[in-house]
Amino acid sequence: MHSSNHIIKFADDTPVVGLISKNDESAYREEVQRLTAWCKANNLSLNVEKTKEMVVDLRRAQSDHSPLNVDGSDVEIVKSTKFHLAEDLTWSLNTSSITKKAQQRPYFLQRLRKAHLPPPILTTFYRGTIESILSSRITAWFGNCTVSDRSGFTHTLHPSAIRKKRYIWLK
Repeated sequence: MHSSNHIIKFADDTPVVGLISKNDESAYREEVQRLTAWCKANNLSLNVEKTKEMVVDLRRAQSDHSPLNVDGSDVEIVKSTKFHLAEDLTWSLNTSSITKKAQQRPYFLQRLRKAHLPPPILTTFYRGTIESILSSRITAWFGNCTVSDRSGFTHTLHPSAIRKKRYIWLK
């Protein structure tokens, strides 16, 4: 492996991260080809349709990037990943996505409350379905949020906002 490349294994994803210096992408492209060959040698298949490439180019004069080619197919270049990290390394997409997802859950909490479930069960539901979404990987992205992103996020997370809407009582 070239010193400017890193392979990171997650649960079911493996990103290849390459630092491109002086417009020389050869080490990065060779690393992708080595990974492709390793997969073939170990009877693993890369799904090129699900494979995505994100180019983070913070130079003032950005150039066009030719897509990677894996097994004769071009890899799609995307502007953000499924974790909503944008190509300019901002977290606004991620924060708004998480907040939107969490704001859909209080309806179910209200239904449980109307069914007269005890507060400990409502609290458990809140923590498992709303708070868990909001706090997912929070240490990675919350510190880099904009003020407006934080405002929307903390309003959704704050228990008093939920109490004002009469969804749950937290003790």
